Amino acid sequence: MKKMLVRALTLSVLALAAGAACAGEIAVIVKTTNSTFWQNVNKGADSAIKEAKGHTLTFSGPASESAIADQVSLVENAVNRKVAGIVLAPSDPDALVPAIKKAWQARIPVVLIDSMVAEAGKPYYQSFLATDNQLAGELCAKALIAKVGTTGKIAIMSYVAGAGSEVGRVGGFKKYIEQNSKLQIVGPFYSQSQMATALNQATDVLASNPDLKGIFGANEPTAVGMGRALVQSGKAGKVVAIGFDGNEDLQKFVKDGTLEAIAVQGSYQMGYLGVKTLAEVIGGQKVGKFVDTGVVMVTKGNIDKPEAKNVLY
Repeated sequence: MKKMLVRALTLSVLALAAGAACAGEIAVIVKTTNSTFWQNVNKGADSAIKEAKGHTLTFSGPASESAIADQVSLVENAVNRKVAGIVLAPSDPDALVPAIKKAWQARIPVVLIDSMVAEAGKPYYQSFLATDNQLAGELCAKALIAKVGTTGKIAIMSYVAGAGSEVGRVGGFKKYIEQNSKLQIVGPFYSQSQMATALNQATDVLASNPDLKGIFGANEPTAVGMGRALVQSGKAGKVVAIGFDGNEDLQKFVKDGTLEAIAVQGSYQMGYLGVKTLAEVIGGQKVGKFVDTGVVMVTKGNIDKPEAKNVLY
């Protein structure tokens, strides 16, 4: 009887310890907080944390996507304060590897969203949730070719060179264009995810290439700057433009014909599923190493339909 009581008390203590280990702060660290795309990720994360009993949520990111050292510091700070887990959208595939290694060494699980880290970082994260960026880039290239044909000149307006999502997205776009057309590519030009920079770059590209038939803006601030440049130069609707992501500015550009289409990621889903997946890892469940959060091509024809409304923000 005494042995049974001791065993029961021991099991109770272990159960309480396990519960304490499971509960705690989930730190969501994104590329920048100054973007409606990442704020939509935050909305998804907020919804998921309400279902993850015992956990709290913090949301942070640097002032810009190019402030990579600041993002590294945010991850290291989360490790130092012993969070329960980290949901991370890495701004640079190499620079974040040592930081997530520190998390792994501290037994803090990491779930990546949106962008991948370099091969050396693969042992240190538990799951990766993102748009299949290569496929998304191909879809954008197909949409552009469908409107401009297979000959002529097009431009690529990109964002941060080497970012995981940029490598797949712009790489997929370029590869499809090169394999399926004779279109001449101008660029890519890198805005550092700054709308004003993208506006200036696109204005210059349009002015120096009067024969340009098409243009691709590869993320939200870049596509918004590109759209504004088209309007200001009087070339809206004359140069076929494909954008990426789906904030209100980009939706207006689709509706008024400035943009032919926008490829919209499931940003809310990234936040929601990122936190949900991390909570499952913390709770000892097995999760998939990769989860595709999808992309929807939004045009004037479907922008008011449910498949578009479910991803626009």
